[in-house]
Amino acid sequence: MAGSNKRNYRFTFGPWNISTGSDPFGPAVRKEVPFAAKIREYKKLGFDGVQFHDDDVVEADLSNAETLKGVAKVKKILDGEGLFCEFIAPRLWEHPKTVDGAYTSNNAAERKYALDRSRRAVDIANAIGCRDIVLWLAREGTYIREAKDPVASAERILEAVNTLLAHDPHIRILGEMKPNEPMDQAYLPTPGHFLALCYRAADPTRVGVLIESAHSILAGLDPSDDMAYALWHNKLWSVHLNDQNGLKYDQDKSFGAVDLRRAFNTVWVLERAGYDGCIGLDVKAMRTTKANDQTKHLVNSRAMFLHLLEIVCSVDAAKVEEYRSARNYEGLEMYILEKLLGK
Repeated sequence: MAGSNKRNYRFTFGPWNISTGSDPFGPAVRKEVPFAAKIREYKKLGFDGVQFHDDDVVEADLSNAETLKGVAKVKKILDGEGLFCEFIAPRLWEHPKTVDGAYTSNNAAERKYALDRSRRAVDIANAIGCRDIVLWLAREGTYIREAKDPVASAERILEAVNTLLAHDPHIRILGEMKPNEPMDQAYLPTPGHFLALCYRAADPTRVGVLIESAHSILAGLDPSDDMAYALWHNKLWSVHLNDQNGLKYDQDKSFGAVDLRRAFNTVWVLERAGYDGCIGLDVKAMRTTKANDQTKHLVNSRAMFLHLLEIVCSVDAAKVEEYRSARNYEGLEMYILEKLLGK
């Protein structure tokens, strides 16, 4: 008897995942792909929805009327392609007013800008037809600990969450946690930290997490354990699947490219726990990839998830329980390894 009945999943990625191949140490190696051309690739590649930063949809700092006009154009493109918007994430880390933090900046005017722009992201989400707002707290941290008050910073992040909840009674807030980069040390560095904040929010039922594989790995944690813990809380509302080669910069490698066993465990947890959110990818093509191959990392990551899903669903649940009951973990490990080897 297989371990589960295979679920149907919806796949998403963000337009930034079709990139120019630039990095801090050299030039771009591919030409930028126009936004509309990227959107036309989604269905061809087997994807169902789009992840957006607010300024992917319409540039920042426009008037409300101009913003809504721009959103309408993008929504028309999505509707024409049969795509949905999974979430909107305010891109607060690239603006000159947020170089020293957004919600946790020491400057009150900069904190106000961050909140105003985040409320604008909620308005964009409403206009484009989605309810989820993702907060990647990229610059909510320090390079040296004395630079900010850590207690006040935690309170300011909570205040930001509550401000957005009050702005619209229907949206959900998803915290996407990462322990470092671009900051040396981040506030609320893991999903567990943000889950604790959820229960301090004005409406805890509307605050949860998006967990990214590489971010958990950077914190020295296993993504499947992070996801399982969030699922236990009924607060795993989205994922970013990718892979990571060690504790270094955020690599966003194709899912399963580094540690196939770790990727298997991720799919194992999501499938067996009945996860019903999107399978979001946040992956980058290898830097020197030629333009003709610049979407293969997306196709490969989706295919890897589906391959592993077949393996997960082929696992005999009764046999797993036999191994567990006998405390025969060597036998269980070999059983899983042979499944991964196609035996």
